Amino acid sequence: MKAAADSNLKRVTLELGGKSPLIIFSDCDIDHAIETATMGVWANQGQICCAASRTFVDAKIYGEFIKRAKEKAEKRVLGDPFQLNTEQGPQIDDGQFKKILSYIDIGQKEGAQLVTGGKPFGDQGYFIQPTIFKDVKENMRIAQEEIFGPVMSVIKFDSLEDLVEKANNTIYGLAAGVITKDIDKALYVANNIRAGVVWVNTFLAFDPASPFGGFKQSGIGREMGEYGLEAYTEVKTVYIKVSEKNS
Repeated sequence: MKAAADSNLKRVTLELGGKSPLIIFSDCDIDHAIETATMGVWANQGQICCAASRTFVDAKIYGEFIKRAKEKAEKRVLGDPFQLNTEQGPQIDDGQFKKILSYIDIGQKEGAQLVTGGKPFGDQGYFIQPTIFKDVKENMRIAQEEIFGPVMSVIKFDSLEDLVEKANNTIYGLAAGVITKDIDKALYVANNIRAGVVWVNTFLAFDPASPFGGFKQSGIGREMGEYGLEAYTEVKTVYIKVSEKNS
């Protein structure tokens, strides 16, 4: 945007960062919830703009979720991404590697409890263990700032009261998710979350016909779908004065 403003005022669309909430209610299929949540934050080593890095979990299943997610993390296969059994490769470069480790350190200093991971993996390359924090408060930096790495911050909630407000409490608004068997809860969350994309009982699902983009500091404009074409079009209006119109 700055480059365009300093030069030719070229119109830009921006798909920027995110800190996406994934809300998991106690009525969910816990196996499906674990699979969706871990895939949503650890896919591509966490280097996804819409990663489900703020995981809100109902207090009724919080303990079980943490236990199951920890087991999932510790079984995750890290290594050469060209090997078929590899589930997680390295971070993109040394700068990102160090940034992620610094956020893990920040999380511990802020009082979040490190459940598993949090360290480099292996003796070469930019590998970081899949990491889980529990007892995370929504105002902590690891719950507010985009880490862009395999770090899951799990936040406990007791009821619907203030839940959406807490989930919306971030400068970002790229994506969100909700996992529940109650369609009323799903629609309540979907209608009130300030995010450009909301997934219900899934995450990271895409279709070229569906627009993608964010609210707030997560960007301007949309990609894909009919809305994605608007950035490439100019609208012209032509007025013609006629002397008399036949009736």
